[in-house]
Amino acid sequence: MSAVNVTNVTVLDNPQMFINPLQFEISYECLTPLEDDLEWKLTYVGSAEDEKYDQVLDSVLVGPISIGKYRFIFQADPPKPEKIPEEDIIGVTVLLLTCSYMGQEFLRVGYYVSNDYIDEQLREEPPAKVIIDKVQRNILSENPRVTKFPIVFNPTPAPAAPLPPLVESNVPMIQ
Repeated sequence: MSAVNVTNVTVLDNPQMFINPLQFEISYECLTPLEDDLEWKLTYVGSAEDEKYDQVLDSVLVGPISIGKYRFIFQADPPKPEKIPEEDIIGVTVLLLTCSYMGQEFLRVGYYVSNDYIDEQLREEPPAKVIIDKVQRNILSENPRVTKFPIVFNPTPAPAAPLPPLVESNVPMIQ
């Protein structure tokens, strides 16, 4: 059983212009106290051909966490278009929201993202160079791909080393 159960992720302000921040409302419950922070990370896949174009948009540490229900808004800057191949800006890509504990990823929520011009004429006759402030981002939030990974949340500490045996001496005890 997982120590953290994500109960809902809502994409806010969607669709939105490509150059605007991304926002997610994340709700989760903690079923056992966690000594360390949860790391939430948002990654934009810049190209299906090469992961070197992936951009970590932001990451946030939350914790330590007691038993209970939690909700927060995770906001990240948009991807930098200059780090995306020009031919991959318009079209469909992927956005990954992940959560890790002590360096172990235990949740990945993947969304398809459709980027296209808001202007019909630009869609029909795209310019040679992308006009980024005319591109709209639509996160297809209805069907996220959720993957859960089993991890050890609170590893049991190693048993303490046994104490050395008491050394008996002939020193009298003080009374």
